[in-house]
Amino acid sequence: MRSRYAAFAVEDEAYLMRTWHPTTRPARVEFERGMRWTGLEIEDVSGGSPFHTTGTVTFRAGYAHRGEPGELREQSRFARHEGAWVYVDGVVTT
Repeated sequence: MRSRYAAFAVEDEAYLMRTWHPTTRPARVEFERGMRWTGLEIEDVSGGSPFHTTGTVTFRAGYAHRGEPGELREQSRFARHEGAWVYVDGVVTT
């Protein structure tokens, strides 16, 4: 989760695509112009150990969009694919 947050912060589309499950991966990543990510807080983790094949991460990410502060909260699902953890999808929460 932290590496994907960092990849969004520096707009590393190649990394994001490599770490996205092929069944849910978009054709490309659209980065929001004027977006600056300002911090990540992991709120909860379930699964995801070496003994699991799936896991979830609930997080809060701060940002500034064109100078206005905001916050994204999401519960993300991850799964093992070819031995690596990849992002499947997420539900934005309030």
